[in-house]
Amino acid sequence: MRSFSKAALAALVTVSATSVAAPAFAQVQGLGVVDLQEAVRRSNAFTTAMTQIQTTYKAQIDQANARRTAIQNELKPQVDAFEAARAAPNANQQALQTQYQGIQQREQTAQQELGRILQPVQLAQAYVNEQIVRQLEPALDRVMAARRLSVIIPPDATVKSLPAAQVTNDVIAELNRLVPSVQITPPAGWQPGGQQAAPAAAAAPAAPAAKPKGR
Repeated sequence: MRSFSKAALAALVTVSATSVAAPAFAQVQGLGVVDLQEAVRRSNAFTTAMTQIQTTYKAQIDQANARRTAIQNELKPQVDAFEAARAAPNANQQALQTQYQGIQQREQTAQQELGRILQPVQLAQAYVNEQIVRQLEPALDRVMAARRLSVIIPPDATVKSLPAAQVTNDVIAELNRLVPSVQITPPAGWQPGGQQAAPAAAAAPAAPAAKPKGR
């Protein structure tokens, strides 16, 4: 199948709350509608892994929640003071701008702090997602062969379709067969979109012998 590259599939997969029902298939002129996001989200491997992540990284999640609450409490007096100053007659616009910028900068710093705390959690989620996404193309190939489909399109590309054209559940079933479970702990040095990044980095120290001034 050449319609979807692995990179394109990875880019399409984000967490979504939509639910798609798939009644018994009927002849639909070789066209199938599939929600790739939903297929990944509802796969057994994904739902199990998300539960495991909540347990394994509970300390980081609890720490982030505590810091978020503390930061909100810290910012509340500043926000209240800003709102009061803004509502006052003849408010000093320059002073308001300074207050606003101070609040905004603190919020940005807080987001960076929370991001550092939650980085292991986000990395684990991305690792889980990517393991399942790698099996999307084989799953689609199997569904297309079984249903004799020549074209697969996402729901947002359709104006109207018969219920029988929905094949998201078929893809979920194939994902459950192809990847029944996944790991939640990424290998050392792993980054989203590049499973080979760690081995390449490990090999890098040997290169300077030939090119001492590289990089």
